[in-house]
Amino acid sequence: DMSAYVKKIQFKLHESYGNPLRVVTKPPYEITETGWGEFEIIIKIFFIDPNERPVTLYHLLKLFQSDTNAMLGKKTVVSEFYDEMIFQDPTAMMQQLLTTSQLEVKTREKLEAAKKKTSFEIAELKERLKASRETINCLKNEIRKLEEDDQTKEI
Repeated sequence: DMSAYVKKIQFKLHESYGNPLRVVTKPPYEITETGWGEFEIIIKIFFIDPNERPVTLYHLLKLFQSDTNAMLGKKTVVSEFYDEMIFQDPTAMMQQLLTTSQLEVKTREKLEAAKKKTSFEIAELKERLKASRETINCLKNEIRKLEEDDQTKEI
């Protein structure tokens, strides 16, 4: 959870988008947009500690399928990149924000809550699936009975 030390993240999209400069102040620090093409997004990370300088990243975004993916029938376009921030000589405040055990506890709590929520949703969906299957079986039985009745009437 970067919210312990990140104040906001600024995304600069291609000028063809309305409001190309987007600011996100809460996790998951992402934006969603539709379009087609290829352009560089400028990502600027601002920290809670005002003495820590912002970090600027550049991400080449491809909003189209490559030839190999198109031939394989893949419809989703994924443009991911892994990067790490290494703080050399962080300020005392930033050092505390980065290494606090509360951050670790908070992150674990959020992960556990997400896990419970996901488990609950899966159980709920399984129950709904079971009920739907039972309904389908009942309807199949009714259809079978009606077809048998029709055949009996024809004889």
